[in-house]
Amino acid sequence: MNSSPNRTKRLALVISGATDALLGGILLLLGFDFLPMDVTDYGFQNWHVILLGGILFITGMIFVVYNLSRWHE
Repeated sequence: MNSSPNRTKRLALVISGATDALLGGILLLLGFDFLPMDVTDYGFQNWHVILLGGILFITGMIFVVYNLSRWHE
């Protein structure tokens, strides 16, 4: 197997972006009360969780899409 360092770097960025998007999606589900856990019990307000989840999800998806579009460079 001959993998270039550029492709390995892209793979790492895709995995980290997908992880961010997954965590952001979970936070969004928690913030909109689709999951059975109340974040206000832990001292957070719902809009804090929604904002953080939205930012994580959007930036994670941007990382994934950008690095997959440059996969063969």
